[in-house]
Amino acid sequence: MNDMNWQAVLPQIVLLAMSCVIALADLFSDSERRRPTYLLSLLTLLAVGAVQLFQYQEGLTLYAMQRMVVADPMGHLLGFFATVAVFVSLVYAQPYAAHRDILKGELFTLSLFALLGITIMISANHFLVVYLGLELMSLSLYAMIALRRDHPVATEAAMKYFVLGALASGFLLYGLSMMYGATGSLEIGEVFKAIASGHVNAKVLVFGVVFVVAGLAFKLGVVPFHMWVPDVYQGAPTAVTLMIAAAPKLAAFAITIRLLVEGMIGLAVDWQQMLIVLSVCSMVIGNLAAVAQTNLKRMLAYSAIAQLGFMLLGFTPTVVSGNTLSAANGYSSAMFYLVAYVLTTLCTFGVVMLLSRQGFEAEEVADLQGLNQRSPLLAGVMAVCMFSLAGVPPVVGFYAKLAVLQALVSTNLTGYIVLAVVAVLLSLIGAFYYLRVVKTMYFEDAQANAPLIEAPREVRSLLVLNGAAVLGFGLLPGGLMTLCADAIRRALAA
Repeated sequence: MNDMNWQAVLPQIVLLAMSCVIALADLFSDSERRRPTYLLSLLTLLAVGAVQLFQYQEGLTLYAMQRMVVADPMGHLLGFFATVAVFVSLVYAQPYAAHRDILKGELFTLSLFALLGITIMISANHFLVVYLGLELMSLSLYAMIALRRDHPVATEAAMKYFVLGALASGFLLYGLSMMYGATGSLEIGEVFKAIASGHVNAKVLVFGVVFVVAGLAFKLGVVPFHMWVPDVYQGAPTAVTLMIAAAPKLAAFAITIRLLVEGMIGLAVDWQQMLIVLSVCSMVIGNLAAVAQTNLKRMLAYSAIAQLGFMLLGFTPTVVSGNTLSAANGYSSAMFYLVAYVLTTLCTFGVVMLLSRQGFEAEEVADLQGLNQRSPLLAGVMAVCMFSLAGVPPVVGFYAKLAVLQALVSTNLTGYIVLAVVAVLLSLIGAFYYLRVVKTMYFEDAQANAPLIEAPREVRSLLVLNGAAVLGFGLLPGGLMTLCADAIRRALAA
């Protein structure tokens, strides 16, 4: 029992217990807007976030459950960001879901179970724990997409996500089984030692890495494993789209670090080349396909493919000619980029949900026509988000892109410098469709029958705060950059 170390898994225990309590309490709630369930869910998320923040400030690295789980500063920080993302998503989702008959207890309990899966993935130190967290998160998201049972598009999106998700889970599981066959261990630290020893079958290892990278690429939604992203983003209710677009990306980043860096850094020469191909293909296809989209959610889906391709560049210049001197710089820049992207995505979909109303989905770019005339505040927030995604200074997206490019250029190798130039050129293509949204809001007239935009005070206040954070972390990026760098440095040291 001394090896259990319950303190290390305190956030997961709180989440699991409260998810069950909320599911039972909702059975006795007669509130149509599920106010008690909603408030209890938010209080749970606040408590979990506070625990994660306290554990991060302690700065300890603890192992639990016979070393199957690790609680380190990187895990605490990513878990805190994921908890904040789910909190913000639920606040934005509440009025939207109420108009579409999906404001049920299942929306809140499934969100908490998805977050539980995310935190399990983030703290995994064992292949089985990675898979356990992945399936818990994925199954919760499948069910959330299909909450609108009478909506054929949502049902179709859920089926596509389920079938392709099962295929990707099979890829990952097969890759992990090959790693186990080659190294004789399921614990990530032991896999690292076995690979470092050099007494393992190199061919089996390379095949294992290929399947592991394929599984991770699907969860990140990068080319060529991106087929599900546009259809699921468009078909799912916007509230659920935000759940898929934000917090799960942090979990995918975490298991990429755990598996490829902490477990398979000895094979970095192989998986870095794969990530370069995935990254460039994602930026090319994501940006070019987004230009042709008129559906806003579909455009944001292809944008996500391109953005996550850019983020993967941070993983590529970390092991150069056998040395890892630039490893912390590359991984921390990728983490900073992803946090900035999630922060901006929350704000973007928050505006889209506010513009939707009973019987109407704000899904087309044309639905933003003249938004500045109807609501200067929402137009300003949306413009800040678009500038951030495009990488225009002084918002946070600019410094996120700059951090990744700096990690590439600092290697002083021609190949990585060329890669940085390619990334900049492809980002210029991306700027076109982001700025098209700004042009639609500010330089086109509003539709004659466009209704007034109504929103609860807490949603509007949080949206303004979210937009201010996107701008504020751009004006003063040093604090967030330092947090990411410190977390990655401690994780690598441990």
